[in-house]
Amino acid sequence: MNYKNDHFVSSWQMLHVIALILIFFVQVSFANEAVPVAEDPVLEKRLIELSENLRCLVCQNESLAGSRADFANDLRREIREQMKANKSDEEIVNFLVARYGDFVLYNPPFKPTTVLLWLGPVLLFLGAILTLILYLRRRRSLVSEEPQQLSESQQLQAETLIRKIEKE
Repeated sequence: MNYKNDHFVSSWQMLHVIALILIFFVQVSFANEAVPVAEDPVLEKRLIELSENLRCLVCQNESLAGSRADFANDLRREIREQMKANKSDEEIVNFLVARYGDFVLYNPPFKPTTVLLWLGPVLLFLGAILTLILYLRRRRSLVSEEPQQLSESQQLQAETLIRKIEKE
């Protein structure tokens, strides 16, 4: 009888060991590849400064420098290659804009295709203020400042109601 209990405990321990090994291998297989250390720290600093002003096209609310999307990694690699080819920041940005449009820029230029982007919030704000002013003027004209007088029949009804309430 003791043998069966010992056998049960050891097989239970064996299951725990197997489970821990499986968990370890699953975590190792899903681990992301480490970001390579920069060969040239000056180039990497320049890359980060430039990519802070560029939008990740996948995440859209993150800078290219902060995004961990695969496409962002590809764009950073492309920028790195262009920097190694001695292209200026302006040339790199122009290349990205030609390829992906003004959307890649956090501060797109003011031009006919981006007028609504730049002036839209101001126009919406002014439209809201104008709507509020018109609404308040109409409301003021509907609500007169003089109290309305009751007609004789309404006054008699009010007096009878008051007398009725006082009697009760």
